[in-house]
Amino acid sequence: MIRLFQVFFPTGVFALLISELLLCTGCYVLAAYLTYAPFADAYLIDEGGWWTMVPVVLTILLAFYYQDMYVNLRIQSRTLLLQQMSLAIGLAFLVQAVLNYGRVEWLMHRQIMLTGSILTVFLLGGYRLIYATHVIQMLGQQRILLLGRSPILEQVARRVKEQVELGMEVVGFLDDEAELGNLGGVAWLGKMVDVREVVAERKADRLVVGMSDRRGQLPMMELLDLRFQGMTIETAATLYETVMGRLPIRELQPAELVFSTALRPSTAAMGLQQAYSWVLALVALIMAAPVMVLVAVAVRLSSPGPVLYRQMRVGLNGKDFTLYKFRSMGVNAEQGTGAVWAQKNDPRVTRLGKWLRKLRVDELPQLFNVLKGEMTMVGPRPERPEFVKMLSDKIPYYRQRHYVKPGITGWAQINHKYGDTMEDTETKLEYDLYYIKRQSIFMDFYIMFQTVKVMLLSRGAQ
Repeated sequence: MIRLFQVFFPTGVFALLISELLLCTGCYVLAAYLTYAPFADAYLIDEGGWWTMVPVVLTILLAFYYQDMYVNLRIQSRTLLLQQMSLAIGLAFLVQAVLNYGRVEWLMHRQIMLTGSILTVFLLGGYRLIYATHVIQMLGQQRILLLGRSPILEQVARRVKEQVELGMEVVGFLDDEAELGNLGGVAWLGKMVDVREVVAERKADRLVVGMSDRRGQLPMMELLDLRFQGMTIETAATLYETVMGRLPIRELQPAELVFSTALRPSTAAMGLQQAYSWVLALVALIMAAPVMVLVAVAVRLSSPGPVLYRQMRVGLNGKDFTLYKFRSMGVNAEQGTGAVWAQKNDPRVTRLGKWLRKLRVDELPQLFNVLKGEMTMVGPRPERPEFVKMLSDKIPYYRQRHYVKPGITGWAQINHKYGDTMEDTETKLEYDLYYIKRQSIFMDFYIMFQTVKVMLLSRGAQ
């Protein structure tokens, strides 16, 4: 795993991205030599042909990214792969058409574009098939042995088994009371005292301890010997954080946060975050002003009531503030029910409101909250006071999410669907705590970049 922007990326995905960047560029370079063999060098070097390939290659890779082709590397269907490749090439041609009306010097020669695109579909498509089945195995699978039996170990085992791009393989687990059954699809290999023999037999590279109460149960001397021999030994919470991108709140001990050297954010980081959030909110408001005017008129004409919906939310240090949104529900929607979570196919939502929520346009007035200093561009989503009290009593660490300012988008929003259950709320809190622990300007901009993808694919909207 490679950590960039405080986010863990599988080595296999990173290697695929770099190799596809080179291979895609190579397809268009080869097309130049096939099409204009005697003049290819002059075209590429003297006439700047190299630069005409930049928008094409970047468009193709961006299209792969927006189709989740770097999320799960398993090839579900060759037909689907061909469709995804064709869509990416189609977008590249569309970009070329736009450049034809603007920066003509960035326009690739038509014959090279056509030949290079055909090569890309077949060579890059074939490479994807080979990479998913062979190359990723050649990169090496880290062999993991689990010690103990716990819910988070089971989740980790299932995630590793489902996502081959993680570059990990769970070889089995050891437990003194689990001779029957398996754990997340992996087999029981013996008892704790057998750890040295199993490590040698299975050639394990890492030991992961997942017992909630480890005192008096672990073979400490055997583990100490393995540790001195260079074996990596870590808690299940650490591996869970790496492969899941969130913190396991039900298994997490307060001491793990209290003594964490990586716990963020600092006062300086929060000040910097507020500064660039203010600038980005101002720019976004200026750019979105025409859309906001049209939406305001549409809301006013579509149903009786105010254009803006004002609602109390909990912000930094538990202080309440007024959140602004375009109204997407009828007036007095909660008059008979009181405060309730939004739900799928919510009958309180107006016909126009469904589209506003689907496109996330109803969130635009929150830019004013950012300008007022009540929110930032990235952070945990603010919750209503009625729910905060209830959730703080039922979910551990829930009130800790209020030690940073809430945001318009966040780590939980790009990684988890819109939820209306306690289980969904716990999962989103796990993502929020991961973000709070690792917050940085680079992670914020990565989240904003990912948010565009979420909005375009209408994920999580409700």
